[in-house]
Amino acid sequence: MFAHTLHLIGMGLGGALALAVVICFARSWRYIAPNQQGVVQLNFGTRKLSLGQIIALNGECGYQARTLSPGWNFVIFPFYSVTAVEVVEIGSDEEGLLIAQVGEAPPVGARTAHYKPEFKDYEDIEFFLRNGGQKGKQRWVLRPGTYRIHPVGFLVLTSKKVYGIPIDPELKALAFKGGLTLAAFGLNAVQVRPTVIRSASVVEEARIEAEAVESELRQVAGKGRNEPVRRQRMINMMGIVTSQEGPPLEDGQLAGRLGGWKDIEGEVDDKKRINRLLSAQNTGHKAYQDFEAFLAAGGKAGLQHDPVTEGMYYFNPWLVTVEPAPVLHVLEGEVAVIKSRVGLVEQDISGSDFKFGSIVKPGHRGLWSEPIRTGSWFFNPRCYEATLVPTRILTLYWADSVNAAGTLDENLKTIAAKSRDGFEFKVELQVQIHISDVRAPRVISMVGSIENLVNQVLQSSVGNYFRNKIQSMQATEFIQQRDSVQQAAFEYIKDNLDQYEVETLGVFLQDIKLPEELAKVLREREIASQEIETFKRQKDAQDQRIATEQAAGVADQQRDLAKSKVAIEIASNAAQARKQQAEGEATYTERTGQAEGKASAAKGKGIAEGLQAQRDAVGQEATTLIRVVESLVNSRQPLMPQVLAMGGAGGLEGVGATLTSFLHKLASDRTVVPGSDKPAA
Repeated sequence: MFAHTLHLIGMGLGGALALAVVICFARSWRYIAPNQQGVVQLNFGTRKLSLGQIIALNGECGYQARTLSPGWNFVIFPFYSVTAVEVVEIGSDEEGLLIAQVGEAPPVGARTAHYKPEFKDYEDIEFFLRNGGQKGKQRWVLRPGTYRIHPVGFLVLTSKKVYGIPIDPELKALAFKGGLTLAAFGLNAVQVRPTVIRSASVVEEARIEAEAVESELRQVAGKGRNEPVRRQRMINMMGIVTSQEGPPLEDGQLAGRLGGWKDIEGEVDDKKRINRLLSAQNTGHKAYQDFEAFLAAGGKAGLQHDPVTEGMYYFNPWLVTVEPAPVLHVLEGEVAVIKSRVGLVEQDISGSDFKFGSIVKPGHRGLWSEPIRTGSWFFNPRCYEATLVPTRILTLYWADSVNAAGTLDENLKTIAAKSRDGFEFKVELQVQIHISDVRAPRVISMVGSIENLVNQVLQSSVGNYFRNKIQSMQATEFIQQRDSVQQAAFEYIKDNLDQYEVETLGVFLQDIKLPEELAKVLREREIASQEIETFKRQKDAQDQRIATEQAAGVADQQRDLAKSKVAIEIASNAAQARKQQAEGEATYTERTGQAEGKASAAKGKGIAEGLQAQRDAVGQEATTLIRVVESLVNSRQPLMPQVLAMGGAGGLEGVGATLTSFLHKLASDRTVVPGSDKPAA
């Protein structure tokens, strides 16, 4: 019976043992989801963790360094227990900060733990512990991604969640009450996001300027000069960095610069000095993102000289704080005078005759002798103060309704004063000035700013001059001597501004607004003067008309006189012509007579010789008959009628008629041509 009982007990124990083994075997298999990792803890063992040690590296009891990967894992139960926790997930708009709960103690005074590149992203806790990893806030920042970081070794802070299993009792209590948040670590969600520096949209109020403001004037038509025009523009930004970790700054320095200012000392050229100062040395430490490299290069705690430009940065908020600041834009027609709060010790180069402060070379503390010109400049506004100085011609108006220099002359008003004879009137004035770029530092050293030059120097001197001038003259005298008053004002203002090394280009009286009673008197006086002038003009017109009529009469007589003179000349010319014609005819007649005489003589001689020959041939009587017949033939008068009727039927009568007809025909055919001694052909 006893044996049977023992047998039953043995069978029961064996079954229980078998069941326990089955249960242990079953529970030794653990499934880890893809977005999880398994934290292993050794519950039984002979090795104990040393004091202060939390994670076992050599098989001690407690949390093990190795974590379980996603999937089925065999871990002997109950010697080991497994806790599944989420892996660290950092979104695209986040960054991850780490706090090591294990490791060596950091050096005294250090706010953050030293980082080694071999640590990478802290996913190998064993390597971290065996290679000098330190407890506390880590300098490295995790970028967007998924990380399997030991949840006991590190707490990971993101903008949305805190990952890890806290060991600190206070943090445990907070986690137990409602979970850990960033507030428990003195942070907010914005600090645990990438820092983005980008151009900013700025809505500004611009005063209406007299130059090129047609579109703006349409927007504010009828609203007066001081009505602001709201407009939007983009300005470039940069980031001013302050380091929370590192050795203290050198004595007397407001900001730290890698390498100090030794590279500036040996440079002679001022422009190259400025370029060296603006050559940021951020590439050596990835713009403060690799803080170990920053410290290794000699970085100091405090304000940093070199800003960061536009972009996205993964800054560690425990190490670096960044504040945005606008980039300095120097436009065409202006320069920027720089006053430095950092750099080499001040060395004045202005000269003993300059009594308005010190001027130094670029790189020294003080007002730089070399201004910077057109461009975009990354000057740290906490290290340097820039004063913009317009180098174009500035036109300033002393007028209530016009301003041409923006805000510079918005406080300049129409000058009002009383004349010596008690009339109060107003004067609108325009003054043109110019500031040389090379003289700009000296001007700023004397007056502080262009606004001070206009509102303190020019406003008082110009206003007082014209008030004194108006009070010393009668109103009409001031108006009548406007040109001389304007020239005297130019000389006065020029002498005044020469003391500030500002060039005066012109002073112009724009408008003189008279009181109504004086304007009425002047109008009446002007009307009377114009009437006098009109009467004088009318008298001059009458005098001119009389003179014109006299001139017309004289002109008419001159016309007759001219005609008579012409007639006389014509008659004289005709007489002269007739004289010359008569002389010519006389000469012709004489010569013709001589020629005809000679011809007649020759002809007579010829006839005589012919008659003599004829007489010798036919005789005297026959010759006489022949000459009679020739004379009858050559005569124009008919010798007898063309028809001769005779009685009788004898043949002699017929012959006589025939002869008569023949002789008549012969006489007709030989008719002599007038003016010639020869018969017609």
